[in-house]
Amino acid sequence: MMNAAKAKNDKTSSGRVAISNRKAYHEFTVLDSLEVGIALTGTEIKSLRKGRASLNEAHARIEKGEMWLYGLNISPYEAGTYNNHDPLRARRLLLHKKQIIKFHQAVQEKGLTLIPLRLYFARCWVKIELGLCQGKKLHDKRDALKAKQSDREMQREVKNVNFKNQ
Repeated sequence: MMNAAKAKNDKTSSGRVAISNRKAYHEFTVLDSLEVGIALTGTEIKSLRKGRASLNEAHARIEKGEMWLYGLNISPYEAGTYNNHDPLRARRLLLHKKQIIKFHQAVQEKGLTLIPLRLYFARCWVKIELGLCQGKKLHDKRDALKAKQSDREMQREVKNVNFKNQ
């Protein structure tokens, strides 16, 4: 009991609030990923520290040499005044020009998509793990689920055999 409480305190004291996009791993195959910064306002940071955001419908686009994140829903801050932010506004991602060019070429040539996989705090900055993804077909999703289920069953059998041997 003491170790569980200590682990919980260690996790919260580091300040790393992570919001993940689990749906992205189901619907896309992640080919490459990159940690990028994001330009936010003060009330957005306060909402993120409380874990009030959703990455489910988010995607990134490259426009006029800059990368923008669309569909990231950061709930308005409860204690915010009339200066509170718009929850679904487009947010600029912070990358080097060479990285933007590299991702732009990949998206143009291969028809890939830029999907945010995870949002977290690194020290005092908010970072996003951005993935270069390719959409899965329906049969790919079914194959992935079958493989996952067979792995689970195999682990159960191994656990049962080990338990009987003891």
